This record gives sequence, structure tokens and C-alpha cells, in this order.
Amino acid sequence: MSVQRTGVSFAAPLQSQGSNPEPSWLNTIHRGDCVSALERLPSKSVDLVFADPPYNLQLGGDLMRPDDSKVDACDDHWDQFASFEAYDAFTRAWLLAVRRVMKPDGSLYVIGSYHNIFRVGAILQDLGFWIMNDIIWLKSNPMPNFRGKRFTNAHETIIWATKSKDAKPTFNYDALKTFNDDLQMRSDWQLPLCTGGERLKDEAGQKVHPTQKPEALLYRVLTASSQPGDVVLDPFFGTGTTGAVAKKLGRNYVGVEREEDYIRHAEARLAAITPGDAETLEMQKGKRAEKRIPFGSLLETGLMKPGTELSCAKGQHLAVVRADGSLKCGNHTGSIHKVGALVQGQQSCNGWTFWHVGSGKTRTPIDSLRQDLRSRLQS
Repeated sequence: MSVQRTGVSFAAPLQSQGSNPEPSWLNTIHRGDCVSALERLPSKSVDLVFADPPYNLQLGGDLMRPDDSKVDACDDHWDQFASFEAYDAFTRAWLLAVRRVMKPDGSLYVIGSYHNIFRVGAILQDLGFWIMNDIIWLKSNPMPNFRGKRFTNAHETIIWATKSKDAKPTFNYDALKTFNDDLQMRSDWQLPLCTGGERLKDEAGQKVHPTQKPEALLYRVLTASSQPGDVVLDPFFGTGTTGAVAKKLGRNYVGVEREEDYIRHAEARLAAITPGDAETLEMQKGKRAEKRIPFGSLLETGLMKPGTELSCAKGQHLAVVRADGSLKCGNHTGSIHKVGALVQGQQSCNGWTFWHVGSGKTRTPIDSLRQDLRSRLQS
């Protein structure tokens, strides 16, 4: 989590550079207050937002381990608010700023703990956002509860929301299923805390940020709801986990941060990253994501001619292709799907896989012609 009332400072209007212009606000960490900065970002310019706002932990006194050593808890100034009312006002302000810059079909992921996530969720709905899912991040290595008076806090909650009920956000279902060994991705994600070499340390060997998120968490969020080339915004950028993963996956990032120490470490982290090539970053897509090719297109492009005879896989049903893209099989006429269903006595049929061209062992589903045409159109 990048817990901070961070911000941005856009010093100049959008600029273009070189033969491949990129706006000056893109792939940059912007300094200052997040709300005022986002007001200067172009409206409807962001595909995905990952927000890790202050949790308002309301810590009371130092937290000590059984050996009397002090726990390095999140007690920074940016996580302190005078009241719940003050926190709610802050939440409404940054959510409204984020809402303006999101594209109509963009996604917002916001993470929090029991201290704040329920307040954030209610305000999200009050502002017109539509909640798609809540996701539970199960920490495989949570910090113990040293006082022994409550359950160990072993999870955080992520809300996935869109700007409206009618939005059609990116959701890479097939990519996630492939990622998860051909099983549907569930809403409980068991991932470890950020530890070891991934945890950024300062010159004294101390943690740079108290709540640095693991890259694995952002990897899954970006895989789920973005495509290469998309713009990913983190209004509480911290030490740059969102930007680091975005750069590795070929996405553009926009970071907002006001703490100079965090910015310094984030910039060094980002400078060391080389994005993957386009081929390795390509996302797995299902049939529904492919360009629709009508059967008549095969006739228009000459891949099939009127009068061509089609058959089922075993050659038991024969049909003739007519100039308007319909088939005639005995007394049956209609589309490849309708005639395929009629000759089988079925309610429906996928004509692309039922009908074949050729004869004997050389019969080939007409879907192969469709795939050939789709490849030509995409090249």
C-alpha cells in the first residue's frame, strides 16, 4: 500500500517530444497534493487506477513485541487525521478527482484494512461508482498480534469498481484463467507481504516505506484489468510498486507523491527496469475477444465462391453456398448456423465447426477460412 496523502504538481501543460510524442504527464512521478494535481490531468485519460490511500490506523501508543522491542508500525504523519469526518472528506475529494480522470470503461482498485475500507466503500457508492468485486488479499506471512487481544490481522480488502453500472471494463478472463492453471481466478489471493530483497531499505538499513506492497499483488491487478499500452494511475505512489509493475508489463504509469524520500527511491527503482518486448507482453484472449467475421466475408474476399459444396465432418449432410451467404441443403435454407441445426434436428449449431470444405480425409472446417481472414485483417 502506498499510504499517504500524496500528491502531484503538474508544472506545465501537456507537451510533445520527438517523432513519437508522449505527453509530459505520462510515465512520471508528480509532486504535490494528489487532489489538486489530478485536477490538471486530462479528463478521461486513465484506464486503470490502483489506490492505496492512508488507512487512518488510529494507533494509540507504541506497539511492543514480547521481548520489549518496538514494532515498526505505520505511524507516519500522512496517516493521521483529526476525525472520521476529516478522513471521509479527504476520501470524497480524492475519489472525485480520480473519477474525473478515469475513462468511461476504466477500473478502480482501492485497497484498505478494517480501519478504513468500509468507509471508502460506502463513499464510493455514494459518488456513483459501481462495485464489481471485493478481493481478499490473504497474507501468507502476516505480522503476529503481539498484544494477544484480537485476531491476527491476516488480510486486506481490495474493492474493484467502475464509474457506472453500465461500464464495460477490461477484464482479461482468459489470461487470468491461463495464469491460474486453467482454473477461474478466485477473489481470495494468497500472497506474501513485501519482504527480503524486494523491500526497499535506506542507507541505514531501515524500511523506506512502512507499508510497501508486494509486486505480486500489483502484477495480478494489472494482469486482470489492463492491456499493454494502457495508462495506470497510482494517486498514492509511495515507493513506486505500481509504476514498477506497470513498466515491466508494458503499461504507462502516472504516479502522484509528495514525500521526497519516497520519490527518490521510486525514481531509482523505475530507472533500473527494462520493459519486456511486445510479443512476451501480449495477453491471452478468448474467442469472444476476437474480431467478428461474418460468413459472407468469405465470399466478398474470394476465399469461398458461390456454388461451393459444404458437408458435415462425415459427409452425411451436403449443402451448397449461395451468393448471399446462405446455404441450401435439401428443403432447408438459411445461415450456416440455422441450416446446421435443422439438418441435425437441434435447437442451435455452430456452423463454423459443423460445416467443412473438401471431401474425404481432406475435409477442413470452414472455421479455418475464418481464422485465415481474421489474420489477414489484423496484419
